[in-house]
Amino acid sequence: VRSTARVPVRSPGKPHWMEDIIYEDEELLVLNKPAGIPVHAGSGFRSGVIEVLRHWRPQLRYLDLVHRLDKDTSGCLLIAKRRRALTALHADLRQNSQRMHRVQKRYLALLAGKLSSAQEVQAALEKNQLQSGERMVKVNEHGRFAVSRFHPLQVYDSATLVSIQLYTGRTHQARVHAAHLGHPIAGDEKYGDREFNALMRDHGLRRLFLHAHELVFTHPIRNRKIKVQAPLPNELSSVLDRLQD
Repeated sequence: VRSTARVPVRSPGKPHWMEDIIYEDEELLVLNKPAGIPVHAGSGFRSGVIEVLRHWRPQLRYLDLVHRLDKDTSGCLLIAKRRRALTALHADLRQNSQRMHRVQKRYLALLAGKLSSAQEVQAALEKNQLQSGERMVKVNEHGRFAVSRFHPLQVYDSATLVSIQLYTGRTHQARVHAAHLGHPIAGDEKYGDREFNALMRDHGLRRLFLHAHELVFTHPIRNRKIKVQAPLPNELSSVLDRLQD
């Protein structure tokens, strides 16, 4: 089920990305978040997506994040417009850890090297904060349960375009699991490979190649399946074009 959102009137100072709404109804909206913008304030940022939305859409009495995306990740971001919708979707997300898969999140990513077959990574993740305040995540058996599945879509000479399905939603999960697999994500300055990143910069990559491409969930109020997709941004698809040459 898809819905064409009404495009709001552009106002001076309003961020252009606020108009990129993929789905909207009375309870929910899905925004195509650009890379480089945090989803909420904190870690040196005075505001993020949710604060900006609350400012520019004051008629909505309630707005909150259903899940999060890293600042440098683009794509589908689900936001609740009513508390009951948020509560129900959070319950569905908790069931994902039990392989119920009521909320399916799929990402597109460019990995280092050649991945010839689908791989599933089950590796618990532990979150640490360094003295500098930087947040790091590492594989640790004492961490929180996490599962990701990597499906190769296109293999290039030095990289592989993959679809990643996250069965859990841990901080930096796709990035850390990809590195743990031995195929870090292109443009990842924290968990990636320096030489591979330099090679991808030669192909025009200027950001993390990780995009939340698809979101499938059961509507918490209307009890029907919703499937939304955010197309790969031009700055990423152009890198694939150069790899194809």
